[in-house]
Amino acid sequence: MYERHWQLERAPFDHDRRSDSFFSGRLHQEAIVKLNYLIEHGKGAAALVGASGTGKTHVLEIVRQQVSLGRPVLQLVYPQLSSQELVAFLTHELGGSLPDDHSANMGLDVLLRSFEARLRELTNAGNEPVIMIDDAHLIEDRRVFQTLHQLMNFQQPGRSNFALILAGQPELIGTLQTTTQIADRMAFHCFLQSLTESESAEYIDHRLKVAGRTRPIFEPSALRVVYELSSGIPRRINRLCDFALLVGYANQLQRISADQIEGVHSEITRSNVAA
Repeated sequence: MYERHWQLERAPFDHDRRSDSFFSGRLHQEAIVKLNYLIEHGKGAAALVGASGTGKTHVLEIVRQQVSLGRPVLQLVYPQLSSQELVAFLTHELGGSLPDDHSANMGLDVLLRSFEARLRELTNAGNEPVIMIDDAHLIEDRRVFQTLHQLMNFQQPGRSNFALILAGQPELIGTLQTTTQIADRMAFHCFLQSLTESESAEYIDHRLKVAGRTRPIFEPSALRVVYELSSGIPRRINRLCDFALLVGYANQLQRISADQIEGVHSEITRSNVAA
């Protein structure tokens, strides 16, 4: 709606997962490097941890795009499955065969054998899978972690037959620490935090540039207020800046000031309270 007014080719602060829209803060880049190392060198499992809105899903998408051609990548975004459902899902998505009458009531041992058989086929072809479980902090059944540990037992000496990435909010760490079997299989943890003030300004500038804007829109004082009100969390930055561009368009402004950001924040806060 406001793109023409601001001389933009597309909305800069939407939930765009294209790689050119991704701004890599120091910790985001570090996580990408570590996760690529995990995958390429068969190091087993890792956790990607950060508060809501810090960019975990975006990091997973970048890593997915960088995985070698031919390697299957599975991303589970609804992790609240039973152990049987999880193994059946993974086996099916990897192209493995399941008995015609497979169900959540089928014995886990039968499902594990089907998974192992398919995993062996992929490994022999040099196409070890990558399994990403997003929102892993929502896993309520601790037996699921025990099952993941069982899956990781299907490995060659010195190298895992698949890479497992568990992404979730900080409480995931506590869960892993109390589930010793899977915790022992974690090669490392990647922690995402909010952006610094300078990274926040760079993030806004980057998103505007990839959307086609060549000149600044936000005044320096507005950038400082965005950082203060968003605490440097990308999702909050997106919401503040997107709404500010809309209000600026409605009022035919040419720049966004600190006052506009504060006004937008107050309006968003009131809307959230009303909801």
